[in-house]
Amino acid sequence: MRAVIHALTALAFSFGLAGADEAAVPAREPLRINAEFSGSVLIFQVANIRVSSEIADDTYSANARFRAAGLAALFSDADIEAGVSGYNEGAHLQPWQYQHRNHASSKNRVIEITFPERVAEPNINPPFGSMGEPPASAEQRTGAIDPLTGMISMAVNYRSNGGEPCTGRIPVFDGKARYNLRLERQGTDSVRNRGYRGEAIVCNAYYEPIAGYDPEDQPTAEDIAEPVTLWLAPFADGQVYFPVRIRANAGFGGITVEARSISIE
Repeated sequence: MRAVIHALTALAFSFGLAGADEAAVPAREPLRINAEFSGSVLIFQVANIRVSSEIADDTYSANARFRAAGLAALFSDADIEAGVSGYNEGAHLQPWQYQHRNHASSKNRVIEITFPERVAEPNINPPFGSMGEPPASAEQRTGAIDPLTGMISMAVNYRSNGGEPCTGRIPVFDGKARYNLRLERQGTDSVRNRGYRGEAIVCNAYYEPIAGYDPEDQPTAEDIAEPVTLWLAPFADGQVYFPVRIRANAGFGGITVEARSISIE
């Protein structure tokens, strides 16, 4: 169960990353996104997730909160809060400061990332015992974005590859690990949950580790081969594609994250 909770914690701040490289139509009013999700293993609730963001013409900000719930709370002390702010450059969102903290951890570690000259620079307090073997180099961190920015970038319907969501690779740095998410579209499917009812794009996200892993944390061949599947639904007349369901085959029974409410205006 502990491995399942750790997988879901990582998923909470990386779902929805999309390959978007062309300019979006600027919004006259800030685009506001508020969403709540719940995760489960089989019939057991394991997590609650909240996400909120605001995207203006020149800037953006976002916050997310992940909490272990139900039986999972017996196996994990996860209560993670993340926030980011940055610039809306039209072609993409460029973060300037990211932070996350596990409020339930006895270490009370704060992970901060800044992006001078587009190089992701971590500031960890208290520091990790190791930054991986090998750690992510400055070259590998150049152009990488934080997980939360990646999620919000997905929501805006960029025009790369003919306006199709779920394409390309996303370079991510989470403060220690540097990885890509490779996205492949798998058609469409019908979704019915508390947050959304209708058709959605089925998107497979494949994890590609680059650097910043200790030997015991290195993803296995099975981890790399098995994608996380996201159901991306259109909102605001196609300006926004947002996850309404996420599925990861981790642990027994896998993890399913369902939207409970989504407000986009």
